[in-house]
Amino acid sequence: MMSNDFEKAFGSFLERKEYDEAESALFAMVRTAFLAGWKAAGGEPPSPQKLFELIRCGTNDPRVNKPDTPPD
Repeated sequence: MMSNDFEKAFGSFLERKEYDEAESALFAMVRTAFLAGWKAAGGEPPSPQKLFELIRCGTNDPRVNKPDTPPD
């Protein structure tokens, strides 16, 4: 019985916004530590990359040079 309660409570915890924030912060710390070690070992830092691109509705989509409108 107690194990079932634990799993239910843990599942609820994993679904909370606070868990997502904590997981994101932990990932950032691990990546930062790995990057520091990488650089200390003589590795080149990764080049900056776009994570995503915002496209405004009703404007031209720069990827295909066509208006951002639904097909007929």
